[in-house]
Amino acid sequence: MNQRTAHTFHIPVMGLSYTIDSPIKVARFGISSVVSIMEDHLTETMREYYCRNTGRHYEHITAKEPDYRAKRITAYLNLMNAIVEEQMQKMRAEAFVEGNEIVQYFEMLPEDSPLKKSYQNMVSCTDEEERLAIQNHLRTQLVAGSILVNIMTKVDGDKWDKNGDIIPNGSDAVTALRGYINSDLADSAIVFSAGMNPRLYTYLEQVDAFDPDENLQFRKKIVIKVSDYRSALIQGKFLAKKGIWVSEFRIESGLNCGGHAFASDGFLLGPILEEFKSKRQELTDGIFELYKTAINQKLGRELSQSPAVDITVQGGIGTFEEDAFLRAHYEVASTGWGTPFLLVPEATTVDEHTLNLLSQAKEQDLVLSNSSPLGVRFHYLRGTTADIEKQTRIVKGKPGSPCPEKLLSFNTEFTKEPICTASHKYQNLKLKQLKTMDLPEAEFEKQQTVVLEKECLCIGLSNSAALAHGVTFLEKYKAVNICPGPNIVNFSKIVSLKTMIDHIYGRTNLVNNPSRPHMFMAEMKLYIQYLKEQLISKFTELEDRKTRNYFRSFIGNLADAIVYYQNLPEGAIVNRQCFNVELAKAEVALAGIKETYSFE
Repeated sequence: MNQRTAHTFHIPVMGLSYTIDSPIKVARFGISSVVSIMEDHLTETMREYYCRNTGRHYEHITAKEPDYRAKRITAYLNLMNAIVEEQMQKMRAEAFVEGNEIVQYFEMLPEDSPLKKSYQNMVSCTDEEERLAIQNHLRTQLVAGSILVNIMTKVDGDKWDKNGDIIPNGSDAVTALRGYINSDLADSAIVFSAGMNPRLYTYLEQVDAFDPDENLQFRKKIVIKVSDYRSALIQGKFLAKKGIWVSEFRIESGLNCGGHAFASDGFLLGPILEEFKSKRQELTDGIFELYKTAINQKLGRELSQSPAVDITVQGGIGTFEEDAFLRAHYEVASTGWGTPFLLVPEATTVDEHTLNLLSQAKEQDLVLSNSSPLGVRFHYLRGTTADIEKQTRIVKGKPGSPCPEKLLSFNTEFTKEPICTASHKYQNLKLKQLKTMDLPEAEFEKQQTVVLEKECLCIGLSNSAALAHGVTFLEKYKAVNICPGPNIVNFSKIVSLKTMIDHIYGRTNLVNNPSRPHMFMAEMKLYIQYLKEQLISKFTELEDRKTRNYFRSFIGNLADAIVYYQNLPEGAIVNRQCFNVELAKAEVALAGIKETYSFE
């Protein structure tokens, strides 16, 4: 998001706590990262920690204050921004001496960076006067990575006042957005994920924080995480009509990612990126036609040219070759490296126990679970303290979790006020209901499993940062869960920031599996597994025409992807022989599915 981007990658949001303070760790090195601001209790906990840690005065923002949630978020973002600026000022004043951060900044840059070449010229320069001149120029070129924030649009529960009335613009997502808008952050962006939220998008129309200046530049930008071209076009046009410009569409693999998994209908990353590449101008022009009309009405200004639109991609990237191919072939502005950075304490915040689990994770330790109370599939690492705690409660006959945070309280099946499906209250009520339904034993066990699988994420995804920093998030609750992408099994070393960046830029190799499939093939395998699972679960519905057409279309999309990958230009894939072997396996698997379920 910087006008002068130092690096070709960014660190996406991970959980609630894993990137909660990543900007404080990496922004001074020119690396952009994304912070979740949905858990205001966590942002307040982290603000207290960093105020104490940096010698600042801390004054608690209590839940009794009006609009406290937005105020907490604003205060934390302002604190991070101030700390990063102080770090940059300190670094600009440093001598170019081995071990100083100013040297680390330049040494971590990609090899083809003009700034890196200037730095290398300075190092080899023997003329002292010229050397000092280059150093002074280099200092002016230091640029901090952007602080981006994420709002998961589905997490948007209403809030009520003392009279039981819904508070206008008081929902979880809207207050988080307001917290960001009121912050000091500039050259920054809000990242919306998990689909369209009309209420949230309508609120954007009421503020001026995202309006362009006279040079079509934005102080705060809009980024939308999308799974396909159609979603980008729909959301881009919806916002353009309101005078809101989307500066970046961030494409993420539906299944080959961490966290919540929003599976597409068999549309895979390669063909999706190809569509964005071929229709990029069409996308920009279509959105701009609506935007310029709205801006004219809103600001009274005539726009003759379109603001810039970036296309970026993330999900399952694991090697320098994959990264370079994505940027060169699909012309993406940046690549997102998430899961591997969970093994970099200098970039993310993971407690020691969970960090060790991640470093030892094998394929069988990862599951695409139904653990999320949102009802969306969720990547899950087995063996965490939260996993153990959940199983212990079930064994003791006390299933479910306490629910102090209530961010995922949306169910009204048994109660007037929404509750969370991972809570003690809901699970007890639901299990009692199941016991009265006189279900066959197999069906009862199946439905009971669905109930018991749900797990508290508000606490589990927040605790790690508190534990890592030795502070208290919630007094009685210490359990942690984590949601890495499947790519974690290919990385097993806990490494420094420099080492991970060296891996990204091809200066070293951290992949522990020499037979690791290409990211496109890893995604293909995940989708075929997902398809098989869905066919089994929907087996009794396969005679229904609508259901059958859905699966026929899904299979067709996967088949089209196989053809697309077969026709990628020579040289596009480094180890083409292994890639073709995996493609052949996918083709055989798909043919087997068609035969088994009698799809033509």
